[in-house]
Amino acid sequence: MSKLAFLYPGQGVQTAGMGKDFYENSALAREVFDNASEALGLDMKELCFEKNDRLDLTEYTQAALVTTYLAITKELVNRGIHADLTAGLSLGEYAAITAAGAMTDMQAVKLVRKRGILMQNTVPAGEGSMCAVLALDEKVIEEILGGIEDVTIANYNCPGQIVITGKTKQVAAAKEKLEEAGAKRCIMLNVSGPFHSPLLKEAGAALGAEMEDMEFTPLVIPYITNVTARKVTDTGEIKGLLAKQVYSPVRWMQSMDTMQAEGADTFVEIGPGRTLAGFMKKIAPGAKMLQVAKWEDLEKVEAALL
Repeated sequence: MSKLAFLYPGQGVQTAGMGKDFYENSALAREVFDNASEALGLDMKELCFEKNDRLDLTEYTQAALVTTYLAITKELVNRGIHADLTAGLSLGEYAAITAAGAMTDMQAVKLVRKRGILMQNTVPAGEGSMCAVLALDEKVIEEILGGIEDVTIANYNCPGQIVITGKTKQVAAAKEKLEEAGAKRCIMLNVSGPFHSPLLKEAGAALGAEMEDMEFTPLVIPYITNVTARKVTDTGEIKGLLAKQVYSPVRWMQSMDTMQAEGADTFVEIGPGRTLAGFMKKIAPGAKMLQVAKWEDLEKVEAALL
């Protein structure tokens, strides 16, 4: 049976002006941005719509992106476009869980604000790094990293693109070994820490403590978790998975395999950029991929789906 999936990208796609046209044209989207401003004590319009230095700082980026994703999702649903499954890469998983019905918009926005602060502050700036490894088999990468302390895989993005994470000096040493082993390119990423590394276990534990008193509602549709790449239908699993997700690899290409096994053949990437569409071309070239980043994209998606 044909199914529709909503997909949400991770940190790095943020861009000044994101969501502004939705704010101007949709009362539902406007409400999400205004409520987020009030809930966080931040001017989300200034943060998302205008050029500023804070948008690329993790403690602000995460809340800004999730607010934008949820504002766009509200308008999609308002137009009768409903997902059968959801998934989000890293930070995007919070929007996926919210779209699946387990969290309110403001629960998600408040939680990712705390997550961003915890992730930014756990490892001092400069002590952790990440590096994208292109065109080298994942088994080769895993084998090489097995001999290097404090470096692990952060993201299984798609065939031919794996991201490694860890302590800065050790990541640099791993980069050399991976290039020697035949990697086409190894690109150091412009990030403020070793995300999805065991070095962030402390942040994961602290996030778990933040969620202790949160009440999630039953999932209306399933989502696919980054941690195991499996379908989640039980709300009781969410807190543990989100805490673990902070310091575990993001199994994105495996998650997309799961989605297809569940019957998903049409995917809507929600938010700026086309990162996930790029991954999907390598994971499942035949999949139907749609995009909603700007207000004008809504008409194209409606025409394709309704």
